[in-house]
Amino acid sequence: QVYLVESGGGLVQAGGSLGLSCAASGSIDRVGAMGWYRQAPGKQRELVAQVTSMGSTNYGNSVKGRFTISLDNVEKTAYLQMNGLKPEDTAVYYCNAIFTTLDSEVPRDDWGQGTQVTVSS
Repeated sequence: QVYLVESGGGLVQAGGSLGLSCAASGSIDRVGAMGWYRQAPGKQRELVAQVTSMGSTNYGNSVKGRFTISLDNVEKTAYLQMNGLKPEDTAVYYCNAIFTTLDSEVPRDDWGQGTQVTVSS
């Protein structure tokens, strides 16, 4: 069993900052990448940011220059620092991890339960 525990969601004013954390645990052997995706009402789920175990990062165009993702390989925890928040950033944010387990070396992925981020104007 694999667990992704998210924390840090909440309500902030436009222009403010917020940090999200996602801790992976359970029967994980190696983490290949962790990332954050978001989904607003009536919208498709979209990439926010992803970071690999080697340190490579990828950001959605709408958050480039404002958000920063990092990965602690030892703790298997991804952190997303969100600065200059805008009302359009309001969404449910979901953590995703790509990993292998001791039972299988074939990569698979899992999702967190989601955490609400609301930016007021």
